[in-house]
Amino acid sequence: MSHGPLRLYVDSLFTSPYAMSVFVALREKGLAFETVPLDLDAGQHQAVDYARLSLTQRVPTLEEGEFSLSESSAIIEYLDEAYPETRVYPLDPQQRARARQVQAWVRSDLLPIRQERSTPVVFCGQKMPPLSPAADAAAGRLINVAHALLADDREYLFGTWSIADVDLAVMLNRLVLNGDAVPAQLVAYARRQWQRPSVQAWINQPRPGM
Repeated sequence: MSHGPLRLYVDSLFTSPYAMSVFVALREKGLAFETVPLDLDAGQHQAVDYARLSLTQRVPTLEEGEFSLSESSAIIEYLDEAYPETRVYPLDPQQRARARQVQAWVRSDLLPIRQERSTPVVFCGQKMPPLSPAADAAAGRLINVAHALLADDREYLFGTWSIADVDLAVMLNRLVLNGDAVPAQLVAYARRQWQRPSVQAWINQPRPGM
């Protein structure tokens, strides 16, 4: 398979956790790529040229020569198959399935947390008022699942780092970075993921108005 130059289209505020996940995967794989920010508030993702490139007109979208792909989980799975030298998913099929389960869960569930602890809390230092009862219940579920996944005080979900660690850490940091109550073990886990150079490279992106 021949590969063309890689471009990653992201939101210009660098607050999309899904764009971050692909950005981190590319960095972990040591792949050269161009980051192309789009101003979503100005509707740049709805422009005709981008609509031709991105089937769903969303970010992130990865462009590789004549091929383009959107939806972060699909992109990361493609990267692991197309560039297998450094894997970001576990090699073991059951662990890999579990990693994808974690990713799918944090993308599709826990909506009250995502609504009340939006990504400016994570990436821009914004502080929000106390959680509503619904969000507090969702936080309880998140903490219970994270405890089950990280039994025995393990450093990573699957013994060594995987991209699912980033996605789980983002969800935990919605609470941690706002100062909400999170058990110390999970705070330490989220902070550990945040210290990876690939993650820091995203966190330290210049953000308009910051």
